[in-house]
Amino acid sequence: MNEYVPGLEGVPATKSNISFIDGEKGLLAYRGYPIEVLTKQSTFEETALLLLDGELPNAHDLEEFDRQMRKNRRVKFRIRELMRQLPPTGHPMDMLQSMVACLGMFYPGSDCLTGDACEDLNYVHNMSVKIVARMPTMIAMWEHIHNGYDPIEPRTDLTHAENFLWMLTGTDPDPEMARILDVCLILHAEHTINASTFAVLVAGSTLASPYAVITSGIAALSGPLHGGANQQVIKMLEEIGSPEKAGAYIEKQLSAKKKIWGFGHREYSVKDPRAVILEGLMHNLVETRSGEVGPLFEIALAVEKAATERLAGKGIYPNVDFYSGVLYREMGIEPDQFTSIFAMARCAGWLAHWKEQLGQNRIFRPTQVYTGERDKAYISIDKRG
Repeated sequence: MNEYVPGLEGVPATKSNISFIDGEKGLLAYRGYPIEVLTKQSTFEETALLLLDGELPNAHDLEEFDRQMRKNRRVKFRIRELMRQLPPTGHPMDMLQSMVACLGMFYPGSDCLTGDACEDLNYVHNMSVKIVARMPTMIAMWEHIHNGYDPIEPRTDLTHAENFLWMLTGTDPDPEMARILDVCLILHAEHTINASTFAVLVAGSTLASPYAVITSGIAALSGPLHGGANQQVIKMLEEIGSPEKAGAYIEKQLSAKKKIWGFGHREYSVKDPRAVILEGLMHNLVETRSGEVGPLFEIALAVEKAATERLAGKGIYPNVDFYSGVLYREMGIEPDQFTSIFAMARCAGWLAHWKEQLGQNRIFRPTQVYTGERDKAYISIDKRG
């Protein structure tokens, strides 16, 4: 096959049984379980283990996984000291990419060599636990360090979502906020072969260390056309300023052929099912707080109405990024942290794909369609114009 397909759109790159999307019906499932079921009945810890192992765990296995996660939340003090040397204005995703790579230097046994390591399921499991457990620790540490303060130590008596909020704020997490964050983590944990997951597959196929593999995913996720879009949504909503201005803003953007952040998805021709759930969480929060929420949600609803009226015919609807940032703002989380929280959730899916890749590994080596010249005569430097 020598046909060039821009962006590899629709070109199968692997076989996988981790997740499934039906973009016309608006369906997303992890290991066969609809995302709506998991967000109502599961937890991030259980969902992560489902992704990693392929089946819903029994009570003993889930309890052991949770115990391992809590045990591995701390990172060595040298990671903290390295963070202190980073520019305080640096983006959290740049920090995360750097520090995850550094983890591979401080923790022994991180190389996935050509010997037995890649076939050792205990090795794969243990490395996955350490990475999933430590990602939120480093993200929360950076929030304090870049502001000139000492980070807050993780706790072992809290869930994954609760501990992150504790480390971020230093106060006992509100149960409702913790549950909302838990749902957000489930929704962001996996989404078939997107740009960052493909980067993970390519790096994993070389038998790079799992830390290097996840660093590849973080790098790809950091772009505004992928994970960085939720931060751009907040900027857009703040620029609009009020619901009454939404229609004019959308008209202006479309007339200038500019992007509407948080709208459209390569896979979905209907509203992203994750956006449906996130919007529902915001409505519930509004009801719980008797309408006492920030102004961004009302602006977002007006933007969705205005944009959908103009774009629905093209199959362009809100995606997962559109409402996630609004929820995070209600938790008091700064916009520059949004994408790192995305990575903190998605690493579960990345590691599931890394494990799957190792079980059917062949190094990725795509071809190209060459468009350059051939057989050019070499001209000595004294004769070049």
